[in-house]
Amino acid sequence: MNTRGMWDHLREFDWLLVGSSFVLFAIGMLALHSSSLARGDFGNFEKQLIFGGIGISCMFIVSFFDYRLLRNDSLLILGLYGIGVAALVGLLLFAPETRGVKSWYKIGDISVDPIEYMKLILVILMAKYLSLRHFELYRIRHIVITGAYFSVPMFLIALQPNLGPVLVLFALWVFMLLVSGIRIRHFLAILTVVVLIFALGWTFFLLDYQKARILSFVEPELNPLTIGWSQLQAKIAIGNGGMLGQGYSQGTQTQYGFLSEPQTDFIFAALAEEFGLLGISVLLFFLILFVWRIFKIGAQAQTNFARLFAIGFAVLLIVQTFINIGMNLGLLPIIGLPLPLVSYGGASLIFTYIGLGVLLSIKTH
Repeated sequence: MNTRGMWDHLREFDWLLVGSSFVLFAIGMLALHSSSLARGDFGNFEKQLIFGGIGISCMFIVSFFDYRLLRNDSLLILGLYGIGVAALVGLLLFAPETRGVKSWYKIGDISVDPIEYMKLILVILMAKYLSLRHFELYRIRHIVITGAYFSVPMFLIALQPNLGPVLVLFALWVFMLLVSGIRIRHFLAILTVVVLIFALGWTFFLLDYQKARILSFVEPELNPLTIGWSQLQAKIAIGNGGMLGQGYSQGTQTQYGFLSEPQTDFIFAALAEEFGLLGISVLLFFLILFVWRIFKIGAQAQTNFARLFAIGFAVLLIVQTFINIGMNLGLLPIIGLPLPLVSYGGASLIFTYIGLGVLLSIKTH
């Protein structure tokens, strides 16, 4: 592609989408820098800056490829899915155990999380599968087949054990079926099966710490010094922020170590404490703008695959955002999910930007 063609391509970008992603990334870097000041360690801040550069570069590169390659090449998608499954199996065999969970490969000082890769691949796979069978979803076998595609990674992730991504993948599967035209009775049947699985899981599969997290959600005051600590401190941090916040690097819960994981799970609470309701309103505005532009690209797309990919990608981000903010507000149990583009985490950031690259390819092609 010559220089003129490249500029023509860039002019076709949805710059509101790209710009809002940059603002969200910048907000996350601001919060990350503030919490790094408290610890006197800027390692995560520097790594996130590098991850951001890699992710944004990947977004631009992917945008130049024709997304229809994914729509038309079933073997490519199955190959990418197989790589993801193999990576998840490898975690159980080779990944070091961190806080009782095997979720990351360690390469020097960097942790590599294949779950984020798997989320994006499953959005692509579902968009491909459902776009070809849009008028056949009344057949139960299509629900079973797509459920099988999701069950394999969900089972492997549950073995780590890591509850959060399992819930996200389940929500992605159900929502994509709903927008594709699943029958209501089939949807109710899925919910019935889920209730039964949860009952069995609580009895036979959930570990004590996972049960404790769920119970702490119901009443964290019962054990405020252990499992309920994080959620109570997040509430205090949010309350401390008031309207305008305590100021950059001035949040007491964040700076003095009372707020656990202010760079990842509780970055929303850290932002609320230092920048107040005004700062959080800015964050929410750009999150809404970001998701709206994704839906708009899907609405304007010319193919079912493109529309379903946009919807699935938006659902993935919405579910993670809803759960993360819900954890911070004490409305949902703590299950360790990042706030997209804002929380620290290289894999989440990079694959979010790769997904944006696919959306920009849809927009420009």
